[in-house]
Amino acid sequence: MGDSWKQWLKNLGWSQSLLLDALDIVLVLALTYMILVIISERRTLWMVRGFIILMLASAISARLQLHLLNFVLEKLVIGCAVAMAVALQSEFRRFLEQLGRGEFRQLFQQSNLAVPKSDSVIDEIVDAVKELSKNRIGALLILETTGPIDERDFSVPGVKLNAEVSKELIQTIFQPKTLLHDGATLIRGSRIVASGIILPLSGRTASRQLGTRHRAAMGITERVENCICVVVSEETGSISLAERGTLNRPLTIAKLKESLEARFSPSADREAVAPGLLSLGRQIRSKALSLVSRLLGLPSTASRDKK
Repeated sequence: MGDSWKQWLKNLGWSQSLLLDALDIVLVLALTYMILVIISERRTLWMVRGFIILMLASAISARLQLHLLNFVLEKLVIGCAVAMAVALQSEFRRFLEQLGRGEFRQLFQQSNLAVPKSDSVIDEIVDAVKELSKNRIGALLILETTGPIDERDFSVPGVKLNAEVSKELIQTIFQPKTLLHDGATLIRGSRIVASGIILPLSGRTASRQLGTRHRAAMGITERVENCICVVVSEETGSISLAERGTLNRPLTIAKLKESLEARFSPSADREAVAPGLLSLGRQIRSKALSLVSRLLGLPSTASRDKK
């Protein structure tokens, strides 16, 4: 069987090189598509675009034998690659996890759109945070955005609740005398999934004004990209919002509500990369099939349709 394939490739002659080049291009486009789907945020795309321009400039300078310029550009490319690995660590981590689990279909699916929450759920959360802040009761809420969080990302998963979101329940959970008040509470859609969750702390150097809850919020959002955290300070009652390892504080109640509504609805800051690339992918696939059909002497789809 292997010998027959080798003989078939040898008989192709010059077409063999063209076929391999086409396969090479298709694989590169597929890899590029996966990367753009995973990091489909506008500011991140500009970063990737700048890195690609640097790589092209380095290749051109090498071809033109501009040795000094090529040396500088090569070092810049290496430095930028390391910087991007740090800046996009959560995206690369998700990419490698999906690749390791064999979830190839998910690699080609866009997942940056937030799971919508009704206005009533957001109002319940905001009202609860308002009362907790007013009474200076510490709280930490984890709000899932694009999909469920793997429990292995928590230090301790906590106690399962599966209860409807309500301001009364949220306030009760974080009362100092309850058993679950020290941990975080996980909200998925309109349900409180679990409470008393212990989170990994951030490894970043943080202000001394930040307590354990703030560092835990930064830690989980560094580790997991599909969530945001709302933190209420026990000492000052100030409200903070953590996303992708960054802590935005202090927030007013109005600003918190505005931020939650912006994140759980289609955002203008997001760029839908996948649909456009999907259309481009269909066109490339059509052209590639047509080219292969000509090389192998097979009737094209268009000619079959005419018949």
